[in-house]
This record gives sequence, structure tokens and C-alpha cells, in this order.
Amino acid sequence: MELSVTTLLDAPTERVWDEVQKPALLEHVAYPLLTFTPVDGADLPDRFDDGDEIQVELKLFGVVPMGTQWIRVSIPETRQTPGAQLYRIRDDGSGQIVSTWDHLITIRETPDGKTVYTDEVEIDAGVLTLFVWLFSNVFYRYRQARWRRLVDDGFEY
Repeated sequence: MELSVTTLLDAPTERVWDEVQKPALLEHVAYPLLTFTPVDGADLPDRFDDGDEIQVELKLFGVVPMGTQWIRVSIPETRQTPGAQLYRIRDDGSGQIVSTWDHLITIRETPDGKTVYTDEVEIDAGVLTLFVWLFSNVFYRYRQARWRRLVDDGFEY
């Protein structure tokens, strides 16, 4: 199943692109619905880079184990043309519960210097797909609300 959620961020596209590459941002916008802990005991890196593969333990509300998940990062497109910037970052993840978690984030500059931010996700979790998809709809709307609040707070997290 697929889903797509879009929001408008009142922030420069370059700043949104810089922030989206930080695992600390992921932790912030997902909290407290989901937490991510690397299974190797290390900390998450300072930045997500093309080719990164990180296995994390997911916990619902930081308490309920949701299995492990691979975060596999790629950066399929960057266009830095002033006035028409476009960036994409993908997590082609999979895990114990979700066999396919293909998450593409698209960050697009608007003519007035704001940013259109879109989460697109393809999900396959076998018989649990519908439930994971329903949770994901809530999760991504929550994440984007946290993004908007973060922008309003001057990226203080």
C-alpha cells in the first residue's frame, strides 16, 4: 500500500534539506510515537549519507518493542538551481514486521522561497499491511506537524 502526505514549510529549501539529513531531526519529529535505537549499541550518525545502512530497534512510545528495521539511505536527486531547488532522500527499509518500507522524501522550493515537503511511502507488511498503513498515515501527519512547529521555533530541538 502507498501513502503520500505533503506540507508547506515556511523555511528555505536549503535549510530543510540540511535538517532532513540529520538523524537528530528524525528522532525529534518522530518522538514520542516512535523511537529509534541502533542495535549495534552505537549512536546514530550525525548525518545520513548516501549508502548508509543502519539497523535500529523501533519502540512505540519509547516502550513497546516493534522489532528491528533497516534504514537504507540513498540520495537519488539533488537540484540546486536557484528558484527551482529539488532534493530527494530515500529510506529503502525493511524489518521484522515490515518487509517493504520504501520512504521517499521530496523537498521542493516554491517561487516565494518556502518549501513543499512530501513523504511518500510504499508499505508491505503481509497481513499487517493495512494496520501499518493506518498507523503510518497518523505517523506522517504527526511528523509533518512537528516539522511545522520546529520551523516556527527556529529549528530549536
